[in-house]
Amino acid sequence: MKLLVYSHDAFGLGNLRRMLAICEHLSETIPQISILFISGSPIIHSFRLPQGLDYIKLPCLGRDRNGNLAAKFLGTSVEETVKLRSQLIHMATLNFQPDLFLVDKKPYGLKNELKPTLNYLKAFSPQTQNILLLRDILDTPEKTIEDWTQYGYYDALELFYDRILAVGTPEVFDLVREYQFSPESAKKVKFCGYIRKKNGRKSQQDVRRELKVLPEEKLVLVTPGGGEDGARLIENYLNGLASLSCDRIPRTLIICGPEMPIQQRQNFFTIARHYTQVMMREFSDDLMSYMAAADAVVSMGGYNTISEILSLNKPAVVVPRVHPVREQLIRSQRLAELGLLKSIHPDILTPQNLITAVLDCLNSQDLIRDSARIKIPVQLDLGALPCIQSEISQLLWSQKLSKPPQSPTVLAS
Repeated sequence: MKLLVYSHDAFGLGNLRRMLAICEHLSETIPQISILFISGSPIIHSFRLPQGLDYIKLPCLGRDRNGNLAAKFLGTSVEETVKLRSQLIHMATLNFQPDLFLVDKKPYGLKNELKPTLNYLKAFSPQTQNILLLRDILDTPEKTIEDWTQYGYYDALELFYDRILAVGTPEVFDLVREYQFSPESAKKVKFCGYIRKKNGRKSQQDVRRELKVLPEEKLVLVTPGGGEDGARLIENYLNGLASLSCDRIPRTLIICGPEMPIQQRQNFFTIARHYTQVMMREFSDDLMSYMAAADAVVSMGGYNTISEILSLNKPAVVVPRVHPVREQLIRSQRLAELGLLKSIHPDILTPQNLITAVLDCLNSQDLIRDSARIKIPVQLDLGALPCIQSEISQLLWSQKLSKPPQSPTVLAS
Protein backbone atom coordinates (compact mmCIF):
# COMPACT_ATOMS: atom_id res chain seq x y z
CA MET A 1 0.00 0.00 0.00
CA LYS A 2 1.41 3.33 -1.08
CA LEU A 3 1.07 6.60 0.80
CA LEU A 4 2.21 9.92 -0.66
CA VAL A 5 2.86 12.67 1.91
CA TYR A 6 3.29 16.37 1.15
CA SER A 7 4.81 18.90 3.58
CA HIS A 8 5.91 22.24 2.14
CA ASP A 9 8.08 23.54 5.08
CA ALA A 10 8.87 27.13 4.19
CA PHE A 11 9.60 28.26 7.76
CA GLY A 12 10.93 26.37 10.78
CA LEU A 13 10.83 22.67 11.59
CA GLY A 14 7.24 22.34 12.81
CA ASN A 15 5.53 20.80 9.80
CA LEU A 16 8.43 18.47 9.09
CA ARG A 17 8.71 17.11 12.64
CA ARG A 18 4.95 16.62 12.95
CA MET A 19 4.60 14.80 9.64
CA LEU A 20 7.65 12.60 10.26
CA ALA A 21 6.22 11.59 13.64
CA ILE A 22 2.99 10.56 11.89
CA CYS A 23 4.89 8.67 9.16
CA GLU A 24 6.99 6.83 11.73
CA HIS A 25 3.87 5.69 13.58
CA LEU A 26 2.19 4.58 10.35
CA SER A 27 5.27 2.64 9.23
CA GLU A 28 5.34 0.83 12.59
CA THR A 29 1.63 -0.03 12.70
CA ILE A 30 0.48 -0.62 9.10
CA PRO A 31 2.08 -3.70 7.49
CA GLN A 32 3.62 -3.37 4.02
CA ILE A 33 3.11 0.36 3.72
CA SER A 34 5.46 2.37 1.49
CA ILE A 35 5.64 6.09 2.17
CA LEU A 36 6.99 8.65 -0.27
CA PHE A 37 7.56 11.95 1.54
CA ILE A 38 7.74 15.17 -0.49
CA SER A 39 9.26 18.10 1.41
CA GLY A 40 10.85 21.47 0.87
CA SER A 41 12.79 21.33 4.14
CA PRO A 42 16.54 21.96 3.80
CA ILE A 43 17.37 19.66 6.71
CA ILE A 44 15.16 16.60 6.24
CA HIS A 45 18.36 14.56 5.85
CA SER A 46 19.26 15.40 9.48
CA PHE A 47 16.36 13.37 10.89
CA ARG A 48 16.11 9.67 11.53
CA LEU A 49 13.74 8.33 8.90
CA PRO A 50 11.60 5.25 9.55
CA GLN A 51 11.90 2.04 7.63
CA GLY A 52 9.67 2.04 4.57
CA LEU A 53 9.95 5.81 3.98
CA ASP A 54 11.89 7.61 1.28
CA TYR A 55 11.73 11.25 0.33
CA ILE A 56 11.93 13.72 -2.53
CA LYS A 57 13.55 17.03 -1.65
CA LEU A 58 11.96 20.05 -3.35
CA PRO A 59 13.88 23.27 -4.04
CA CYS A 60 13.64 25.40 -0.89
CA LEU A 61 11.38 28.38 -0.48
CA GLY A 62 12.08 30.49 2.59
CA ARG A 63 9.74 32.81 4.44
CA ASP A 64 10.92 35.86 6.33
CA ARG A 65 9.37 37.18 9.56
CA ASN A 66 6.91 39.26 7.52
CA GLY A 67 5.73 36.17 5.68
CA ASN A 68 7.31 37.02 2.31
CA LEU A 69 8.51 34.10 0.19
CA ALA A 70 11.78 33.82 -1.72
CA ALA A 71 13.89 31.03 -3.17
CA LYS A 72 16.22 30.03 -0.36
CA PHE A 73 19.22 28.81 -2.35
CA LEU A 74 18.50 28.98 -6.07
CA GLY A 75 18.88 32.24 -7.94
CA THR A 76 15.37 31.90 -9.34
CA SER A 77 12.18 33.85 -8.81
CA VAL A 78 9.41 32.57 -6.57
CA GLU A 79 7.25 31.84 -9.62
CA GLU A 80 10.00 29.81 -11.33
CA THR A 81 10.73 27.88 -8.15
CA VAL A 82 7.06 27.10 -7.50
CA LYS A 83 6.63 25.92 -11.10
CA LEU A 84 9.60 23.56 -10.72
CA ARG A 85 8.32 22.25 -7.37
CA SER A 86 4.83 21.74 -8.78
CA GLN A 87 6.13 19.74 -11.74
CA LEU A 88 8.29 17.57 -9.48
CA ILE A 89 5.28 16.81 -7.26
CA HIS A 90 3.12 16.02 -10.27
CA MET A 91 5.67 13.66 -11.84
CA ALA A 92 6.28 11.90 -8.53
CA THR A 93 2.54 11.32 -8.15
CA LEU A 94 2.21 10.14 -11.73
CA ASN A 95 4.92 7.50 -11.27
CA PHE A 96 4.30 6.50 -7.64
CA GLN A 97 0.54 6.02 -8.15
CA PRO A 98 -0.39 6.41 -4.47
CA ASP A 99 -3.37 4.73 -2.84
CA LEU A 100 -3.65 7.70 -0.50
CA PHE A 101 -2.39 11.29 -0.59
CA LEU A 102 -1.82 13.00 2.77
CA VAL A 103 -1.47 16.81 2.54
CA ASP A 104 -0.25 18.95 5.40
CA LYS A 105 -2.01 22.21 6.22
CA LYS A 106 -2.53 23.93 2.86
CA PRO A 107 -5.32 22.44 0.70
CA TYR A 108 -3.66 23.59 -2.54
CA GLY A 109 -0.10 23.49 -1.23
CA LEU A 110 2.31 26.38 -1.12
CA LYS A 111 1.38 28.99 -3.77
CA ASN A 112 -1.12 26.50 -5.26
CA GLU A 113 1.65 24.10 -6.26
CA LEU A 114 -0.61 21.06 -5.63
CA LYS A 115 -3.40 22.12 -7.98
CA PRO A 116 -2.12 20.20 -11.05
CA THR A 117 -1.64 17.06 -8.94
CA LEU A 118 -5.07 17.26 -7.31
CA ASN A 119 -6.74 17.81 -10.68
CA TYR A 120 -4.84 14.86 -12.13
CA LEU A 121 -5.88 12.56 -9.27
CA LYS A 122 -9.51 13.61 -9.56
CA ALA A 123 -9.60 13.03 -13.31
CA PHE A 124 -7.38 9.97 -13.76
CA SER A 125 -7.07 8.32 -10.34
CA PRO A 126 -10.40 8.90 -8.57
CA GLN A 127 -9.81 5.86 -6.37
CA THR A 128 -6.90 7.64 -4.63
CA GLN A 129 -8.11 9.00 -1.29
CA ASN A 130 -7.03 12.54 -0.34
CA ILE A 131 -6.62 13.54 3.31
CA LEU A 132 -5.91 17.03 4.59
CA LEU A 133 -4.12 17.20 7.94
CA LEU A 134 -4.66 20.40 9.93
CA ARG A 135 -2.87 21.36 13.12
CA ASP A 136 -4.98 22.58 16.04
CA ILE A 137 -4.74 26.29 15.13
CA LEU A 138 -3.79 27.93 11.82
CA ASP A 139 -4.12 31.64 12.62
CA THR A 140 -6.75 34.00 13.97
CA PRO A 141 -10.26 33.24 12.68
CA GLU A 142 -10.42 36.60 10.90
CA LYS A 143 -7.16 36.11 9.02
CA THR A 144 -7.78 32.43 8.22
CA ILE A 145 -11.30 33.02 6.90
CA GLU A 146 -10.03 35.89 4.74
CA ASP A 147 -7.16 33.82 3.31
CA TRP A 148 -9.19 30.66 2.75
CA THR A 149 -11.89 32.62 0.96
CA GLN A 150 -9.35 34.45 -1.21
CA TYR A 151 -7.42 31.33 -2.21
CA GLY A 152 -10.43 29.06 -2.69
CA TYR A 153 -9.46 26.67 0.10
CA TYR A 154 -13.06 26.13 1.22
CA ASP A 155 -13.89 24.95 -2.31
CA ALA A 156 -10.84 22.67 -2.28
CA LEU A 157 -12.12 20.91 0.87
CA GLU A 158 -15.36 20.01 -0.86
CA LEU A 159 -13.91 19.23 -4.29
CA PHE A 160 -10.80 17.19 -3.53
CA TYR A 161 -10.63 15.93 0.06
CA ASP A 162 -12.25 12.78 1.38
CA ARG A 163 -11.25 13.34 5.01
CA ILE A 164 -9.92 16.19 7.19
CA LEU A 165 -7.91 15.20 10.26
CA ALA A 166 -7.30 17.85 12.93
CA VAL A 167 -4.47 17.19 15.38
CA GLY A 168 -6.04 19.07 18.27
CA THR A 169 -9.16 19.16 20.41
CA PRO A 170 -12.24 21.39 20.22
CA GLU A 171 -11.82 22.09 23.95
CA VAL A 172 -8.76 24.17 23.06
CA PHE A 173 -9.81 25.41 19.62
CA ASP A 174 -12.81 24.28 17.56
CA LEU A 175 -11.53 24.99 14.05
CA VAL A 176 -14.79 23.88 12.42
CA ARG A 177 -16.69 26.59 14.27
CA GLU A 178 -13.91 29.21 14.45
CA TYR A 179 -13.08 28.99 10.74
CA GLN A 180 -16.72 28.62 9.63
CA PHE A 181 -16.46 25.35 7.71
CA SER A 182 -19.47 24.52 5.56
CA PRO A 183 -21.76 21.71 6.78
CA GLU A 184 -20.41 19.49 3.98
CA SER A 185 -16.78 20.05 5.00
CA ALA A 186 -17.59 19.79 8.70
CA LYS A 187 -18.82 16.21 8.13
CA LYS A 188 -15.32 15.29 6.89
CA VAL A 189 -13.53 16.57 10.00
CA LYS A 190 -12.19 14.24 12.67
CA PHE A 191 -10.60 15.73 15.80
CA CYS A 192 -7.78 13.33 16.64
CA GLY A 193 -6.33 14.96 19.76
CA TYR A 194 -2.75 16.16 20.15
CA ILE A 195 0.26 14.07 19.16
CA ARG A 196 1.81 12.25 22.10
CA LYS A 197 5.53 12.26 21.46
CA LYS A 198 7.55 9.08 21.88
CA ASN A 199 10.05 8.82 24.68
CA GLY A 200 13.59 9.84 23.81
CA ARG A 201 16.39 7.40 23.16
CA LYS A 202 18.22 8.16 26.45
CA SER A 203 17.06 7.80 30.03
CA GLN A 204 16.79 10.83 32.31
CA GLN A 205 19.66 9.50 34.38
CA ASP A 206 21.90 9.09 31.32
CA VAL A 207 21.17 12.64 30.12
CA ARG A 208 21.87 14.18 33.52
CA ARG A 209 25.11 12.21 33.77
CA GLU A 210 26.07 13.35 30.26
CA LEU A 211 25.44 16.97 31.26
CA LYS A 212 27.09 16.49 34.67
CA VAL A 213 23.97 17.63 36.53
CA LEU A 214 23.97 16.57 40.17
CA PRO A 215 20.87 14.83 41.60
CA GLU A 216 20.02 17.81 43.82
CA GLU A 217 20.41 20.37 40.99
CA LYS A 218 17.54 21.75 38.89
CA LEU A 219 17.91 21.66 35.09
CA VAL A 220 16.26 24.12 32.68
CA LEU A 221 15.99 23.38 28.97
CA VAL A 222 15.77 26.40 26.65
CA THR A 223 14.66 25.55 23.11
CA PRO A 224 13.43 27.94 20.39
CA GLY A 225 12.58 25.07 18.02
CA GLY A 226 14.25 25.49 14.63
CA GLY A 227 15.80 28.68 15.91
CA GLU A 228 15.36 30.87 12.86
CA ASP A 229 13.60 33.54 14.93
CA GLY A 230 14.54 32.32 18.41
CA ALA A 231 17.37 34.73 19.22
CA ARG A 232 15.22 37.04 21.35
CA LEU A 233 14.12 34.20 23.61
CA ILE A 234 17.69 33.08 24.29
CA GLU A 235 18.95 36.64 24.66
CA ASN A 236 16.35 37.47 27.30
CA TYR A 237 17.03 34.25 29.17
CA LEU A 238 20.79 34.86 29.30
CA ASN A 239 20.24 38.47 30.34
CA GLY A 240 17.88 37.25 33.03
CA LEU A 241 20.59 35.01 34.45
CA ALA A 242 22.83 38.08 34.77
CA SER A 243 20.43 39.49 37.37
CA LEU A 244 20.80 36.42 39.63
CA SER A 245 23.47 35.71 42.17
CA CYS A 246 25.73 32.83 41.19
CA ASP A 247 24.18 30.39 43.65
CA ARG A 248 20.65 31.00 42.24
CA ILE A 249 21.48 30.36 38.57
CA PRO A 250 19.96 27.01 37.56
CA ARG A 251 21.84 24.51 35.46
CA THR A 252 20.73 25.26 31.91
CA LEU A 253 20.95 23.56 28.54
CA ILE A 254 20.28 25.85 25.56
CA ILE A 255 19.67 24.15 22.20
CA CYS A 256 19.77 26.92 19.58
CA GLY A 257 18.22 25.06 16.64
CA PRO A 258 19.76 24.30 13.26
CA GLU A 259 18.21 27.28 11.47
CA MET A 260 19.51 29.98 13.80
CA PRO A 261 21.84 32.35 11.87
CA ILE A 262 25.48 31.42 12.47
CA GLN A 263 26.50 34.82 13.86
CA GLN A 264 23.70 34.84 16.42
CA ARG A 265 24.57 31.31 17.51
CA GLN A 266 28.25 32.13 17.89
CA ASN A 267 27.39 35.20 19.98
CA PHE A 268 25.31 33.12 22.37
CA PHE A 269 28.04 30.50 22.69
CA THR A 270 30.45 33.31 23.59
CA ILE A 271 28.11 34.80 26.20
CA ALA A 272 27.39 31.39 27.73
CA ARG A 273 31.08 30.86 28.49
CA HIS A 274 30.67 33.40 31.30
CA TYR A 275 28.30 30.99 33.10
CA THR A 276 29.66 27.68 34.31
CA GLN A 277 26.05 26.55 34.82
CA VAL A 278 25.08 27.02 31.14
CA MET A 279 25.65 24.45 28.41
CA MET A 280 25.10 25.14 24.71
CA ARG A 281 24.15 22.85 21.85
CA GLU A 282 23.41 23.65 18.22
CA PHE A 283 20.88 20.89 17.52
CA SER A 284 19.55 17.59 18.76
CA ASP A 285 17.35 15.10 16.93
CA ASP A 286 16.50 13.61 20.34
CA LEU A 287 14.98 16.62 22.07
CA MET A 288 12.57 14.44 24.07
CA SER A 289 15.46 12.89 26.01
CA TYR A 290 16.70 16.30 27.14
CA MET A 291 13.22 17.61 27.86
CA ALA A 292 12.43 14.56 29.98
CA ALA A 293 15.57 15.17 32.04
CA ALA A 294 14.73 18.86 32.60
CA ASP A 295 12.81 20.26 35.57
CA ALA A 296 11.41 23.17 33.51
CA VAL A 297 11.28 24.18 29.85
CA VAL A 298 11.56 27.61 28.22
CA SER A 299 10.34 27.59 24.65
CA MET A 300 8.36 29.19 21.88
CA GLY A 301 4.82 28.02 21.20
CA GLY A 302 5.13 25.76 18.16
CA TYR A 303 2.86 22.74 17.88
CA ASN A 304 5.58 20.13 18.26
CA THR A 305 7.30 21.69 21.24
CA ILE A 306 3.96 22.13 23.01
CA SER A 307 3.07 18.50 22.25
CA GLU A 308 6.37 17.42 23.80
CA ILE A 309 5.73 19.53 26.90
CA LEU A 310 2.22 18.09 27.25
CA SER A 311 3.43 14.53 26.65
CA LEU A 312 5.95 14.84 29.49
CA ASN A 313 3.74 17.05 31.68
CA LYS A 314 6.63 19.48 32.12
CA PRO A 315 6.38 22.93 33.76
CA ALA A 316 6.99 25.40 30.95
CA VAL A 317 7.33 29.09 30.19
CA VAL A 318 6.26 29.79 26.62
CA VAL A 319 7.03 32.94 24.63
CA PRO A 320 4.99 32.51 21.42
CA ARG A 321 5.76 33.82 17.97
CA VAL A 322 3.22 36.42 16.85
CA HIS A 323 4.43 37.13 13.28
CA PRO A 324 3.65 36.35 10.51
CA VAL A 325 0.78 34.32 12.05
CA ARG A 326 -0.65 34.28 15.57
CA GLU A 327 -1.34 30.58 16.01
CA GLN A 328 1.39 30.21 18.66
CA LEU A 329 -0.08 33.08 20.65
CA ILE A 330 -3.61 31.63 20.58
CA ARG A 331 -2.31 28.16 21.51
CA SER A 332 -0.19 29.32 24.43
CA GLN A 333 -2.93 31.59 25.80
CA ARG A 334 -5.60 28.87 25.61
CA LEU A 335 -3.33 26.32 27.30
CA ALA A 336 -2.30 28.86 29.95
CA GLU A 337 -6.00 29.42 30.73
CA LEU A 338 -6.28 25.66 31.30
CA GLY A 339 -3.35 25.79 33.73
CA LEU A 340 -1.03 23.71 31.53
CA LEU A 341 1.80 26.25 31.14
CA LYS A 342 2.85 29.87 31.67
CA SER A 343 2.65 32.22 28.68
CA ILE A 344 4.44 35.56 28.20
CA HIS A 345 3.43 37.76 25.28
CA PRO A 346 6.59 38.81 23.37
CA ASP A 347 5.49 42.46 23.51
CA ILE A 348 5.97 42.44 27.31
CA LEU A 349 8.91 40.03 27.43
CA THR A 350 11.81 41.20 29.61
CA PRO A 351 14.79 39.35 31.09
CA GLN A 352 13.33 39.90 34.55
CA ASN A 353 9.80 38.57 33.96
CA LEU A 354 11.17 35.62 32.01
CA ILE A 355 13.63 34.50 34.67
CA THR A 356 11.04 35.12 37.41
CA ALA A 357 8.56 32.85 35.61
CA VAL A 358 11.24 30.15 35.22
CA LEU A 359 12.12 30.25 38.92
CA ASP A 360 8.41 30.09 39.78
CA CYS A 361 8.13 26.93 37.65
CA LEU A 362 11.04 25.33 39.46
CA ASN A 363 9.62 26.28 42.86
CA SER A 364 6.13 25.06 41.92
CA GLN A 365 7.52 21.58 41.35
CA ASP A 366 8.73 21.53 44.95
CA LEU A 367 5.27 22.67 46.13
CA ILE A 368 3.53 19.95 44.12
CA ARG A 369 5.79 17.29 45.60
CA ASP A 370 5.14 18.62 49.10
CA SER A 371 1.36 18.98 48.85
CA ALA A 372 -1.41 16.62 47.82
CA ARG A 373 -3.91 19.51 47.69
CA ILE A 374 -2.56 21.12 44.51
CA LYS A 375 -5.20 21.15 41.77
CA ILE A 376 -4.26 18.90 38.84
CA PRO A 377 -4.51 20.72 35.47
CA VAL A 378 -6.96 19.49 32.86
CA GLN A 379 -5.80 16.47 30.87
CA LEU A 380 -5.87 16.83 27.09
CA ASP A 381 -6.41 14.05 24.58
CA LEU A 382 -2.96 13.01 23.29
CA GLY A 383 -4.15 10.13 21.13
CA ALA A 384 -3.64 11.66 17.69
CA LEU A 385 -1.26 9.02 16.33
CA PRO A 386 -3.45 5.94 16.89
CA CYS A 387 -6.48 7.93 15.70
CA ILE A 388 -4.71 8.92 12.46
CA GLN A 389 -3.49 5.37 11.98
CA SER A 390 -7.04 4.05 12.35
CA GLU A 391 -8.45 6.55 9.86
CA ILE A 392 -5.72 5.94 7.29
CA SER A 393 -5.91 2.15 7.67
CA GLN A 394 -9.63 2.21 6.99
CA LEU A 395 -9.18 4.39 3.90
CA LEU A 396 -6.27 2.33 2.58
CA TRP A 397 -8.05 -0.98 2.95
CA SER A 398 -11.33 0.28 1.50
CA GLN A 399 -9.42 1.81 -1.40
CA LYS A 400 -7.38 -1.35 -1.94
CA LEU A 401 -10.45 -3.57 -2.00
CA SER A 402 -12.26 -1.33 -4.50
CA LYS A 403 -9.29 -0.58 -6.75
CA PRO A 404 -9.61 -2.33 -10.15
CA PRO A 405 -6.48 -4.01 -11.52
CA GLN A 406 -4.65 -1.82 -14.04
CA SER A 407 -3.62 -3.19 -17.40
CA PRO A 408 -0.04 -2.81 -18.63
CA THR A 409 -1.32 -0.34 -21.24
CA VAL A 410 -2.76 1.95 -18.56
CA LEU A 411 0.40 1.75 -16.50
CA ALA A 412 2.60 2.50 -19.50
CA SER A 413 0.52 5.49 -20.56
